[in-house]
Amino acid sequence: MSRTITIEPVTRIEGHARITLQLGAEGELQDALFHLTQFRGFEKFCEGRPYREMPALTARTCGICPVSHILAANKACDHLLSVTIPPTAEKLRRIINLAQLTQSHALSFFHLSSPDLLLGWDADPATRNIFGVMRQYPELARDGIRLRQIGQTIIETLGGKKIHPTWVVPGGVSEALTQEKRTAMLKLLPEGLEIARRTYDFFKTLVPKFKDEASHFGTQDTLFLSLVTPEGNLEHYDGFLRLKDARGRIVEDRVPTWEYQRLVGEAVEDFSYMKFPYYKPMGYPKGVYRVGPLARLNNANACGTPYADVALAEFHMLQESGPIASSFHYHYARLVEIIYALEMMDRLLKDPDIMDQRVRARARSNRDEGIGVAEAPRGTLMHHYKIDDDGLITWVNLIIATGHNNLAMNAAIKQVAAAYVDANHLQEGMLNRVEAVIRCFDPCLSCASHAFGQMPMVIELQDAAGRVVDSLCRH
Repeated sequence: MSRTITIEPVTRIEGHARITLQLGAEGELQDALFHLTQFRGFEKFCEGRPYREMPALTARTCGICPVSHILAANKACDHLLSVTIPPTAEKLRRIINLAQLTQSHALSFFHLSSPDLLLGWDADPATRNIFGVMRQYPELARDGIRLRQIGQTIIETLGGKKIHPTWVVPGGVSEALTQEKRTAMLKLLPEGLEIARRTYDFFKTLVPKFKDEASHFGTQDTLFLSLVTPEGNLEHYDGFLRLKDARGRIVEDRVPTWEYQRLVGEAVEDFSYMKFPYYKPMGYPKGVYRVGPLARLNNANACGTPYADVALAEFHMLQESGPIASSFHYHYARLVEIIYALEMMDRLLKDPDIMDQRVRARARSNRDEGIGVAEAPRGTLMHHYKIDDDGLITWVNLIIATGHNNLAMNAAIKQVAAAYVDANHLQEGMLNRVEAVIRCFDPCLSCASHAFGQMPMVIELQDAAGRVVDSLCRH
């Protein structure tokens, strides 16, 4: 007699999702599915709009990382214009992108995932949240709030608003940096770096406590996709696509971003509104790959900043050889990237050319197709537009960072459920681990809608006839 366990909604992620665990007659796991249960439709309702509106429109797909969509959209518009933006404009775009990465990674680590790591997988859900962390680890909670505030303040200083800034425009940015803004941002960075290094050092002491989780949280062989610099170093704004396999062999390298379609195909399934990207030469579903901080660090030869390079070397020591396989170590990778982002923002702001007044190239559309790729906090983000002779959008394809990880997330929940879930008697900690592996990827599903506080969850164990055998309710 087959049975199904449903987890709905998945908590402490951005958006609405459901997990179903399908069990056989003996209670063995047969399948696990991750369902995106909301529909957006941005690719359709952008059609007919002037291409210059795309950064503002597509930024509304997400209130957590709008800067990432703004950058990818503007890079696609730069491509439509056939312009190379001024060097100072590129540096300024890099700074706002690194500030976005800092605040988003801080949100993921401190607010969404630290309750599991600090309070325990089996802790009471009523207290296993950021408020519980505040009570038991007040200094760490304050650090998380402050670190996110520093990232958001830099976004606001450059862009005029913390959310949906309009400062990045096709051809560059709308205004040059002032000395006052430069000084204000530079004053924030030492404190941010101190917090980031302190948190990183603390987290290293926690990692040995989670050896079992690290061995079961999404350790399946996958490819890793990300941008890298021409030298093969860590990159978040520009560069080339690199694909590395689970043994550490480079499968694709120095691939121009406008050739992404040679690498990435997209499949659909009837159980989710999220697409299933895959590596085309391997086919679907074998061509599974991961993106995001874990993939970026696995692909990078070096970070290029002092403290981050030391942390990267320590990151690679988590495993004897090859790329770091466990998705549990997305948490580790985020902290390394925060250190890098703060160091790199300091370097860019101290660059003598950062005050240059030439920050925008102006042109009309000179192509009918534009592609923009950037690294969002959660992974590689792709915007692809086609326009008509009047500059109106005729076709849009958005490959969201979380979408790239879809196949990997589905495989990860299956592995975790097989390791931890006792089908005959549900316990909170078992199912929380299934949710927690999704939080490792830090998926962003909601795009425009977000929930405040603790979302309710009902978990039911049903037999084949639909009778409830056991249940848990979380409020």
